[in-house]
Amino acid sequence: MNKKGFTLIEIIVLIVMAGILLPAIIVPFVAGVRGSGKPEMATTAMYLAHQRMEELMKFNYGKTPELDPTSPISLQNSPISGYQWGYEILYVSSIDLMAAGSVNPPDTKYKRIRVQVTDPESSTYEVYAVVTNFPL
Repeated sequence: MNKKGFTLIEIIVLIVMAGILLPAIIVPFVAGVRGSGKPEMATTAMYLAHQRMEELMKFNYGKTPELDPTSPISLQNSPISGYQWGYEILYVSSIDLMAAGSVNPPDTKYKRIRVQVTDPESSTYEVYAVVTNFPL
C-alpha cells in the first residue's frame, strides 16, 4: 500500500477551505483596484486648479476687470469632462470689513484669489494666491 496521492476527503477539505479564504483575500484586492483611480483624479483636479490660477495671475492688479472682486464661487464645467471649476477674488481684509458692516470694502492693495475644482467623485481641491498692487 505505498500509493501516492490525495484522498477524496483531503480534496473536499481543500475546496471548502479555499471557498472560505478566497473571498477574504479577493474583496480587499478588488476594493483597492477600484479606488486606484483616485490619485489620477486628484492630479487632474490640481492641474486644472493651477492652470486657472496661472491664467488669473497674468493680469495686472488694477488695470483689468479680470481681477475685480467677484461673488462667491459658482462652479462651471471645465475643459476636462466630469470636472467643475470656479474662482473668487476678494480684497484680503474684505471679510473683516463685511463683518463690521461695510457694504463696499475699500481696496486694501491686496487681493486673494481662490480657485476651486471638483472631481467626478465630488471631492474638492482648492488653490490660493495673493496678488498686490505694485507701483510701476
